Amino acid sequence: MDAETIRREALSLSVEKRAELAEQLLSSLDALSEAEVEQLWFQEASRRAEEIDRGVAKRVPSEEVSRQARALLK
Repeated sequence: MDAETIRREALSLSVEKRAELAEQLLSSLDALSEAEVEQLWFQEASRRAEEIDRGVAKRVPSEEVSRQARALLK
């Protein structure tokens, strides 16, 4: 079964069952080794860089991100 099939089936569950599944999935991430977490971060960084290269995502200066975050906290 591929991830897309699992995702579709999971989304068809009741709210309670989805919440239970989400909790279990999130808890399973706590059990990852440092090397596994590092590998996941490298994969995410690669994915984001690819999105920037394809023009799907844009870079935002850190000053702008900070400004927007402060505005949200007001």
